[in-house]
Amino acid sequence: MRSSWLKKVSFVVGPKPPLSWLILILISLLAVAAVLSNSSSSSEAVGAAHRTAESLIYTNYRRIKEQAAVDYLELRSVSSGGARQKEVGLCGKERENFVPCHNVSANLMSGFREGEEFDRHCEVSKGTERCLVRPPKEYKIPLRWPSGRDVIWSANVKLTKDQFLSSGSITKRLMLLEENQIAFHSEDGLIFNGVKDYARQLAEMIGLGSDTELSQAGVRNILDINCGFGSFGAHLLSLKIMAVCLAAYEATGSQVQLCLERGLPAMIGNFIARQLPYPSLSYDMVHCAQCGIMWEDQNGMPLIEVDRVLKPGGYFVLTSPTSRPQGSSREKKRIMSNPMEGLTQQLCWTLLAQQEETFVWQKTADVDCYASRKQHTIELCKGEDTQSYYRPLVPCISGTSSKRWIAIQNRSSESDLSSAELKIHGVQPEEFYEDLQYWRSAVNNYWSLLTPLIFSDHPKRPGDEDPLPPYNMIRNVMDMSANYGGLNAALLEEKKSVWVMNVVPSRASNALPLILDRGFAGVMHDWCEPFPTYPRTYDMLHAYGLLSHLSSERCSTIDLFLEMDRILRPEGWVILSDTMGAIEMARMLATQVRWEARIIDLQNGSDQRLLVCQKPFVKK
Repeated sequence: MRSSWLKKVSFVVGPKPPLSWLILILISLLAVAAVLSNSSSSSEAVGAAHRTAESLIYTNYRRIKEQAAVDYLELRSVSSGGARQKEVGLCGKERENFVPCHNVSANLMSGFREGEEFDRHCEVSKGTERCLVRPPKEYKIPLRWPSGRDVIWSANVKLTKDQFLSSGSITKRLMLLEENQIAFHSEDGLIFNGVKDYARQLAEMIGLGSDTELSQAGVRNILDINCGFGSFGAHLLSLKIMAVCLAAYEATGSQVQLCLERGLPAMIGNFIARQLPYPSLSYDMVHCAQCGIMWEDQNGMPLIEVDRVLKPGGYFVLTSPTSRPQGSSREKKRIMSNPMEGLTQQLCWTLLAQQEETFVWQKTADVDCYASRKQHTIELCKGEDTQSYYRPLVPCISGTSSKRWIAIQNRSSESDLSSAELKIHGVQPEEFYEDLQYWRSAVNNYWSLLTPLIFSDHPKRPGDEDPLPPYNMIRNVMDMSANYGGLNAALLEEKKSVWVMNVVPSRASNALPLILDRGFAGVMHDWCEPFPTYPRTYDMLHAYGLLSHLSSERCSTIDLFLEMDRILRPEGWVILSDTMGAIEMARMLATQVRWEARIIDLQNGSDQRLLVCQKPFVKK
């Protein structure tokens, strides 16, 4: 597996040549370049009949100059000695499930208390030893989608057999532990009467006939707080509704890790002290089924944060933590709604319906509602909404002055936004559709260039049974510099059975609101810091222009590659598209983190190159 795919690509830059050969070829190339330069200069006197030949000479000249530059970089790296190319060492067993920025012990020693020790503190993690996080001894490559949605290898997650056996009967109904596997049953579990019945109940409470009508009612993306093991999200994905699980860091039995292992969108986050890395007005629904959060604590600050990320006309669903309702429905409603009644009124939420232990509120779509409140204990935020990247929670209502204040029921039903909606985001329709067309072409190129390496229609490892459709070798994809989410859209158009975490760098042009309005999964992130996820949770990482963008930042590029290696599954893939110089330096770093890497020249006359890498499965 380590090198067979490399031999199949005939248009890549080959293995590193000897130093003496490099010196000789570099001198020869410079001499040829000079001759071609003189030839191109003298050809200016030739008539129109020779212009085509002149163009070809110029193209060849440029290509030779580029190759000479690549050879120079290679020569420089060789002559500088072996220290730079030394492979990074492997971490110890204690860091198999290492999540930077979430070291509870270190956070306590730094003085964080009252729940903030479980929050994200990257400044505490600085200075950590550089090493490659290894998989557990019994780790196995996850089953391909859709089989991997329902069955996972128990050794791949931190939920042990003892923890499973000591869990309550509700959890056991959700999962079935069989030897070295965990099987998930979507029709049982934390949500009573089955996931499908629960989804249908929510749709009826909103006023719909069926859960299949949710997207038509404007519900296309859902933030699922403390999602259990993702069965509700898995059902929603079958309805083409993007549900992202958000759960706090857990030392054992992580919900986020289990969801990602199943091929379901998830990331680490909480409501303790900081805003989530989403802009205001991001989600059509926020869902909390027995999520264990006291929403009225801190004077309602967690609930105000829910209001911030909820779009106008969106829904907040709360299922109580009781196992079964006791007493009459009137008593139940009084018990559940009173602690939050004042808060929801101040937020201009309307209680649409209550059935047994489930409550559904709807956020107002009428900005004038806030002025008509009897009390104003929760004020409106002043000024424009600032870029939200783990800022402290704010005790005011956000988004009311935003141009994006549009009821979800009035938005486009498709991922391609209307021209009017694009202009609200400050994007010209021509620019948007040009970007989409580029990614349609890029995805086609990826499939033609990299099949059967990554996107094979018939992948089969030795000893595997024949895979079920749709055969793709990847499921969890991260676009590390997503721009408008064009890669995500192109993959959906091609009906590829993947989902994409669209990451917008915190210092890049902020198109995350547009991505979320398209119904995609997305988050803001500073790539100078670790990403909030567990190790081995993505099958493919993709980045267009990210290395050039970060070249002016304070980031350490080797730290970026170590972080990419941490979140990439063994046998996972990396596709980097960037300028020739950035890609060449990236190839050197790829060898340090032990990836197999080759540069692909797209032969289109541009300075862009692809670096295609695969992470090996380092077994113990």
